[in-house]
Amino acid sequence: MAVEGELGAAGLRRLRESRGWSWADLARALRDTARELGMASQSTLPVTSIQRTVARWESPTDRTKPGDRYQYLLARIYAKTPTGNWDLGTGSDFAKLLDALRDFGTSPQRIDRLIDSITHARPSPPNPARVADDLVDHLAVTVADLNQQVGSTPFVRLQLQLAPVLDACRSLLTGSKPATDLLILATDAYALAARLAFETRDDDVAMALYRDAEATAARLPDRSRLAAVRTSHTMVTLHATDDLNASLQLARTATVDAHRGSSHAIRARAHAIHAEVQARAGNPNAAAIALDRAWKTVDQLSLDDPFAAFNAHRVSGFEGLCALYSGQADHANELLTRSLSSLAGPRDAVQRGIGATDLALARLALGDAAACVTLLHEAVDITATTGGRVPAQRIGRARRHLRSWREESFVAELDDHIHDTLLGR
Repeated sequence: MAVEGELGAAGLRRLRESRGWSWADLARALRDTARELGMASQSTLPVTSIQRTVARWESPTDRTKPGDRYQYLLARIYAKTPTGNWDLGTGSDFAKLLDALRDFGTSPQRIDRLIDSITHARPSPPNPARVADDLVDHLAVTVADLNQQVGSTPFVRLQLQLAPVLDACRSLLTGSKPATDLLILATDAYALAARLAFETRDDDVAMALYRDAEATAARLPDRSRLAAVRTSHTMVTLHATDDLNASLQLARTATVDAHRGSSHAIRARAHAIHAEVQARAGNPNAAAIALDRAWKTVDQLSLDDPFAAFNAHRVSGFEGLCALYSGQADHANELLTRSLSSLAGPRDAVQRGIGATDLALARLALGDAAACVTLLHEAVDITATTGGRVPAQRIGRARRHLRSWREESFVAELDDHIHDTLLGR
């Protein structure tokens, strides 16, 4: 039989994990809520201090239950769904929190006071149209924030946090004529979910989500977003299936859509991806034509382009990869070095892992196996942190190119690093 407190600890842990939160995530939510409510004692504490408190609540042996102030803060947090809607009904997170507090031995009177406090704190229902607009704005910020965490937060946790956003989008899209902001939100949410499904090796779900994203983006008058989704779909198809024909068809369609949209960055990306697929298919002339179009388009890029993160440095990376496939190792080395040095932001971590393996192969093609291995060590460390699927594939491919050096000690050290860091996890 469970000792009093064990069930409460387990309940709080399940509740936190159901939102994809770490202890630190919940600690930040508690601190931020305390600041909103003007509760100085909790709002000024370091997150690490609150995090230790959260850990004690969830410990099966400590049996420390949340005090009154923390109970109220938890109630304010869990009274709202992850999408920001108030929900105090049966089966809600708020109801589950109360069950966990009861399992800690919290008195019925204290539970009643919490219910009264949260019920009175809940605002009166505003205008439904305004609620919908506010919700779309809130969800758009959430999707943008989750997208920025790719490469620094485990993909599974991002999936958990994105799941309620997808549910909300599907519900909102049932209206007769969705607004442009909603269509943009839903497109971005579906595309991000597809990327995350690919990273977690759920390829069937990824492809279905890309179809949802494309169908939603096709309802927008500007085709730039549709082209953006199709470029992502192209690369995922390429790396998930190695189907060059399907990838080429998607890449060509993306370039057509891109020229029906306003973003020069997306046009450049579409041509660059088309070039890569052509190079992989052994069509260097077609790849060169596509690259030329990418360069001409990126030269027209304006700073107010919403997709301006794709710039000349990114095109250099694609040109370097195409040069690598066509046997121009010197040119590939120059371009890939330049591109890799530009990938300095947190959101670039996965791409840095990919770029490091591509540059490693260029160095190997130039006869410098030791430099190749040095770069692969860097890629292994990056991939261990990001969990990126594509850099892991690239590392495996690069290692196969090192077979002629398998007797060298530096290759044995690389094998140990790959095994201990990537395969041994």
